[in-house]
Amino acid sequence: MTGKTAAQLQRQRDRAHTFTIAITPFTADGKLDEPAMRQHLRKLGDAGIGVYVGGGGSGEGYTLSKDEAKRLVHVAVEELKGKTQIRAMGVEPRTAEEMIAFLEMTKSAGVDAAQVYSLDVGHGHAPTAEESAAYFSEVLSAIDMPLVMSTHQSVGYVIPTDVVIGLYRKFPQLIALNCSHQDPFYLRALCDGLADTTDIFVGGVHNALTNFAFGGHGFLSSEGNLAPKLCMSVIDAFKADDMDALFDRWGQVMRLFSALYGNGGIRVTKAVLNELGLAGGYPRKPRLPVTDERLTRAMAVVDSLGLKAIEGY
Repeated sequence: MTGKTAAQLQRQRDRAHTFTIAITPFTADGKLDEPAMRQHLRKLGDAGIGVYVGGGGSGEGYTLSKDEAKRLVHVAVEELKGKTQIRAMGVEPRTAEEMIAFLEMTKSAGVDAAQVYSLDVGHGHAPTAEESAAYFSEVLSAIDMPLVMSTHQSVGYVIPTDVVIGLYRKFPQLIALNCSHQDPFYLRALCDGLADTTDIFVGGVHNALTNFAFGGHGFLSSEGNLAPKLCMSVIDAFKADDMDALFDRWGQVMRLFSALYGNGGIRVTKAVLNELGLAGGYPRKPRLPVTDERLTRAMAVVDSLGLKAIEGY
């Protein structure tokens, strides 16, 4: 963080936050479990963590019908509006029309903001820089609400930094950027171009400290589903300029990150929540429940971190 004035650093700390991409609980026979979803969202809201719903990874958004996605967004607004930041994530679209329809639905539901995903044009192909710019321009010209652009490794390509920065200069409804790539040079260029005016979040706690160092503002995680207070403590330590606490809390979330992703990701996250007597539910096909062995390994890390005491479970 060298080269920044004290005032710039304070503004960065003031804007720091973290969001979790909420799980979507399903019943054992694959139905949307609305009571469990409400219980889970209330837990997240009580911790003060920001929430995205309906995401394609942690939220299993690709398994949701349009009616289910709409219901999920409405439930999230009912439970969290005015309590914490509630945003809709959705899934990568094939066309601008598909993305616009999703955003119109989320706007009518009353979310605080929604994410605009990168195009997934299918069959392993990637759009050109000109096609990406045209797609985002079409979507952003059609929707007037707070929006968050995503540049994500899952689509298999990188949106050029000049395209991203140009879009933020043209469309004022873009309030934040979610960058989920592992290239620190790419992140640095985005932070250098946008961090003074735009909140920048990275996908995954493992990139959080790099993002802070470049002037960014926080991280997205799945771990917040299980440990929202612990994730928030990373942000609290950064805001307080308490480096000892920052490294300690970040290290704990990293250990949890390794345990969950090393044992099945969102599948084992749901199983751990269930094991703790919380609202986890089941994964929906094609995902299958994790083995007892993977759950046991993950629970050993949860116990070693003292997560029950930290979270008040």
